[in-house]
Amino acid sequence: MTPPDTLNPDWRTALAPAFATPQMQALSDFLKSVQTQGKRIFPPESDWFRALNLTPLDRVRVVILGQDPYHGEGQAHGLSFSVPMGTRLPPSLKNIYKELATDLGIRPASHGLLEHWAQQGVLLLNAVLTVEMGMAASHQGKGWEQFTDAIIRAVNDLDHPVVFILWGNYAQKKAAFVHSIDKGGPHLVLKSAHPSPLSAHNGFFGSRPFSKTNAFLEAHGMAPIDWKLPEECGPLI
Repeated sequence: MTPPDTLNPDWRTALAPAFATPQMQALSDFLKSVQTQGKRIFPPESDWFRALNLTPLDRVRVVILGQDPYHGEGQAHGLSFSVPMGTRLPPSLKNIYKELATDLGIRPASHGLLEHWAQQGVLLLNAVLTVEMGMAASHQGKGWEQFTDAIIRAVNDLDHPVVFILWGNYAQKKAAFVHSIDKGGPHLVLKSAHPSPLSAHNGFFGSRPFSKTNAFLEAHGMAPIDWKLPEECGPLI
């Protein structure tokens, strides 16, 4: 797969070896085949690398790792857990907002666009970057996982501390190699249950990831994240 011309230059350099792998070529062939068959892929191709473009590598301060893009019409737009303005809030995002309110007293936004977080250095990364409409997890095992592993490794190698927020077993296993504080590394890894309604009451609620993230950033001389989402957002990029 060839990196798009619009990809952020820092990411383009860091991920050049990953783009050149046989797995990415196989993934490219698979996606072209799916498109040739007339099947719809979410998000649109212009948004496949949206998380990287909104959050340049050297500005990453937090990683929130999701698994798969939303597979419903008009939901996925390249940021984990986020949906465009005017889209009904998915259940997991509702629970994220509930925890944000409990943790920091921030009233839930009326929309699900998390672009404001991404622009502050919160990398909203899914493990798999595409999905077929109406078919959850349909593009798992096609090559995206190796590519997003390379993204996480690039962040792990940064010369400043980063907070990794890992909700659920899948995210925790995927980022198990991160050089966390408890392994003698520089990064803070926050683990809890997934915000899905199926698991949120098993340790997600009450985990306070937002205040813990800001406390860590401030302790290391970095500005905290403004988790309050503006009600009026700019145009989608």
